[in-house]
Amino acid sequence: MGDSDRPRDLKSQLEHAGHDVERQIQKAQAQFDGLSEEITRRTGRNLIFAVGIGLALGLGVLFSLIFVTDIFMGFAALIFAAATLELALALRTADRHVPRIPTVVVALGIPPAAYYGGVTWLWLSLVAGLAFIVLWRLAEQALPRFRTSGAALVPDLTAAVLTQVYVSGLASFAVLLCSPSNPNGKWWTLAFVIIVVATDTGAYAGGMLFGKHPMAPTISPKKTWEGFACAAFVALLAGVLLTIFMLRLPWWLGLVVGAVVLVAATIGDLAESLIKRDIGVKDMSDWLPGHGGFLDRLDSMLPSAVATYALYLVFQPLLG
Repeated sequence: MGDSDRPRDLKSQLEHAGHDVERQIQKAQAQFDGLSEEITRRTGRNLIFAVGIGLALGLGVLFSLIFVTDIFMGFAALIFAAATLELALALRTADRHVPRIPTVVVALGIPPAAYYGGVTWLWLSLVAGLAFIVLWRLAEQALPRFRTSGAALVPDLTAAVLTQVYVSGLASFAVLLCSPSNPNGKWWTLAFVIIVVATDTGAYAGGMLFGKHPMAPTISPKKTWEGFACAAFVALLAGVLLTIFMLRLPWWLGLVVGAVVLVAATIGDLAESLIKRDIGVKDMSDWLPGHGGFLDRLDSMLPSAVATYALYLVFQPLLG
């Protein structure tokens, strides 16, 4: 073979190698797409995208809560406002008119009131906010566009009150817990958030791998007793570890915290499933790809925040 043939052979080998690499990339892409489609088929969601969104939100909560709780309070207020707006819009599919502007305004106002003013201002802002929303809805009756019969107005007002109490009222206890007036409160907030995430993950994984016996088939058909058992295990384990290493409290308290948050998170999940079932929607919105809406991510945390605040009031003064 002459020297002049060697460049051509080298070029041919490089081209062949390049084609092989391209085929391998295409094969890997096809396998990845197939796996993604199978996961989406089994879960009903783009799980990979959902994990990315969840990590982004989780890291935002984590860093703001640990380093600058004022930012966490603002971040929480924005999420609560989005969640109340979602619920208000979803209720319209059930012919319940919840005024959006005052709903969002009140949801933005309750967290800073709770954070800077404590539990008294949480209740005052909630009551004042409910009065503001009710008066707004009554004032809309003067406009032909929003005017309804008296029989329809009562369910509208009930839905408006429910929206604010259920989302902002419950969720603001997480903000109250980490306020400057509560020493070590932010670590309790972080602890219950981690336990809720662990509980949801355990329930999901357990249900996917072992789920056979529905827990509440008429409310949430995919929730199983096997998933609940896995959730209980990880909730108790996470509770003990977090109580020992983060809260610096006795290990047995971790069992209490884990068990209470497990029950509260499960109730919150089932409660939102019941609301969605009554409204007739699968997700509260599609604002968080792969997750549904903000409220679909907050459902387990709403009653958990109240339960954890109660535990903090009981145990922190005794053991802290």
